[in-house]
Amino acid sequence: MDTTNYLMDTTDQPSIRHDWTPEEVQQLFELPFNDLLFLAQSVHRQNFDQNSIQISTLLSIKTGACPEDCQYCPQSAHYDTGLKVEKLMEVEKVLAAAVRAKDAGATRFCMGAAWRSPKKKDMPYVVSMVQGVKALGLETCMTLGMLTVEQTEQLAEAGLDYYNHNLDTSPEYYRQIISTRTYDDRLETLEHVRDAGIKVCSGGIVGMGETQKDREGLLAQLANLPHHPESVPINMLVRVEGTPLTEVEVIDSFDFIRTIAVARIMMPQSYVRLSAGREEMNEEMHALAYFAGANSIFCGEKLLTTALPATHKDFQLLDRLGINKQTLEIEHSDGNLEERLSGQIEKDKFFYDAARL
Repeated sequence: MDTTNYLMDTTDQPSIRHDWTPEEVQQLFELPFNDLLFLAQSVHRQNFDQNSIQISTLLSIKTGACPEDCQYCPQSAHYDTGLKVEKLMEVEKVLAAAVRAKDAGATRFCMGAAWRSPKKKDMPYVVSMVQGVKALGLETCMTLGMLTVEQTEQLAEAGLDYYNHNLDTSPEYYRQIISTRTYDDRLETLEHVRDAGIKVCSGGIVGMGETQKDREGLLAQLANLPHHPESVPINMLVRVEGTPLTEVEVIDSFDFIRTIAVARIMMPQSYVRLSAGREEMNEEMHALAYFAGANSIFCGEKLLTTALPATHKDFQLLDRLGINKQTLEIEHSDGNLEERLSGQIEKDKFFYDAARL
């Protein structure tokens, strides 16, 4: 790829590609910082409203005791992080949390369970959660681990909009981070999800001790899928005491922004989401990430088990930057259900409390 010509001609709509070479991705990462951000912002403007952001909320519906050994994860049963194990939440409590998320400005409600894969007995409850959240007029997303063809079809029939299953890192570095699940296992689940007609949410984690080449490899894997993920979450490692990555060196802020920018260029029509690690990002770093093409964030008290910035602070910064929160055109919403669940919110708090961890 001739990056000089690419930079000079920002008027043409960038093509959707699935054939990125390692050399081309490396060239993007090694552009001068200002050139890279200029290119990313140009691509962003050609595909999205540059002053609009999508708001999601992620709730842990089953916490801890996961049999996987992902070295970054405080929910793994392999590590002692002091995390309190929580069984699968009751459906009505999940729906009450969804009401609160909607009232706070979220348009998508994501539900995550610390499983290797859901068991048959869990699926009716999971399906009911999807159906209930849909009835509230929210987009739905789930992350439950690996899925079979039958499970993806069940979720599709329930109306699930998105399924999250991250690739985490490059194929080459993956074995340094996880041994209980293969890279091909992850790709197979993404294939099942896509075949079932559910939109794909897939990204990775940076700052786990990987090299730039690994970040290049991760984005190449995502961009060279048969279809780009509709959502690409870019997580910055949260170093949790008790996990093997507690002492890993923090990623350089500019390297993180470069990753956001290259993701935007390579997957021009995907939402690029700032996910875990935002608590460690100052306002200036957030602003740079938005300029580099990030146009989605998780808001709420927690991202599964790790803290997020206070929602009012997020919204204050967006207002200062002139960035509008995206709204959702709703076909219908069950107002009676919403009203009934709103009453429960006054009595109970269904989001996990970060102070407990």
